[in-house]
Amino acid sequence: MDTLRSLHCFVRAVELGSLSAVAREQHTTQSNISKIVAALEEDLGVRLLERSTASLSPTMPGRRFYERARGVLEEYADAVADVRGERAAASGVLRINAPVALGQFCLNGYVRDFLQQYPGIEVELILNDRMVDMVEEGVDIAVRLGGELPPNAVARRIGASPRLLVAAPSYLKARGTPRTPEDLAAHDYVRFAWASSGDALALTDGAHSVTIATHGRYRVNNALAIRDTLAAAGGIGLCPEWLVHDLLAQRKLRRVLPRWQGSAQELHLLYPSRRYLPHRVRLMLDYLQQRFSEQPGY
Repeated sequence: MDTLRSLHCFVRAVELGSLSAVAREQHTTQSNISKIVAALEEDLGVRLLERSTASLSPTMPGRRFYERARGVLEEYADAVADVRGERAAASGVLRINAPVALGQFCLNGYVRDFLQQYPGIEVELILNDRMVDMVEEGVDIAVRLGGELPPNAVARRIGASPRLLVAAPSYLKARGTPRTPEDLAAHDYVRFAWASSGDALALTDGAHSVTIATHGRYRVNNALAIRDTLAAAGGIGLCPEWLVHDLLAQRKLRRVLPRWQGSAQELHLLYPSRRYLPHRVRLMLDYLQQRFSEQPGY
């Protein structure tokens, strides 16, 4: 058990970046934690941490040892989980990366509920719209929208959200309601900035497909900003149903050309490897799959 404690102190020192933070977490002194880590280094004959008055970081051997030590602790936690039951034994830090809008709209609330169920688990939820390197950045689960996925990750498909043309009733009253896809060319189209398709809008009614050249003076790289702009009568936009289902129900937005849709937006949960999944990661994967299956718009 002394070895397990030494590994735990070292791993948490790397994750928290401070021996004093580990001491506070374990309700002991910084001196005691420092002695434990120093004894581990002496036993291994390798310096694991670079210490200074302002910071703490792993050495190159320390970084490699951290990855292995973390795996040992996770496997031990899994063994404990089998004996005690998953709720009592689930513990550790869980790092999740997700797109900004989906994180704010759905995932933030999901995580809060999850933490209430599993008091031994900590979650770091990182919201950005770039494709992260899960191994390099220590991400356990990445939530991804769209069909383009990194080749080195394992993906679990959760579902898809239809993409609908929507606009505010006041915009349609002022500018008229399109009757055909071609009518969209005469309207203000609000779209995602940096979209690979540019101003071209591909639609289908199930039997036919069309591509329309749209026009608009506003492009933004945040889905929540697009949602707000459309609700404020800023134009017509193509949005995944999960993003606008509540505004449609409240009649703050209306469907435009309801027979026509864009391609559905895929939702995947990514994780680094099939070889070993910590207990807390499996719990979160299953939990998110259930919650998204209940989310209106999926």
